[in-house]
Amino acid sequence: MTTTSSLHPSAARLRLEAEPRQGGSARRIDGAWWPRSYDLTVELPGLLAGLPHHWGHISSVLVNGPMWSLPGDGMLVADQMVHLRRTDTPRAEHTVCLLAPGHGRWDLLVVPPAATEAEAERLMDTASADDPHEGHTA
Repeated sequence: MTTTSSLHPSAARLRLEAEPRQGGSARRIDGAWWPRSYDLTVELPGLLAGLPHHWGHISSVLVNGPMWSLPGDGMLVADQMVHLRRTDTPRAEHTVCLLAPGHGRWDLLVVPPAATEAEAERLMDTASADDPHEGHTA
């Protein structure tokens, strides 16, 4: 089962795996996020507000690719500093990594903002599947 938050236009379009990642699990993706743009100053507050409370305070975000607009090394979100970093790792293309000390690490597939609703649904279904290699067809 997945959790989707898209009721309000400013709400994060987010689908998360309902079961937490287990220590020996091969699942590398914990869900999918469909931002409306690549501007983190606009998108990150909604994403973090849509995450489950038990994930804890996300203190670091690692985005992949040059398309992201980063406001320096960090930004305040809900009165807490979130450190931002960029990587260009080919094996983690189209992902965002969220880190919460003492709670864990979560990797989300980033659906391109320009994706159609049908494309986004297919990608989000696949990313939130128990086995991402099985895939789901839309």
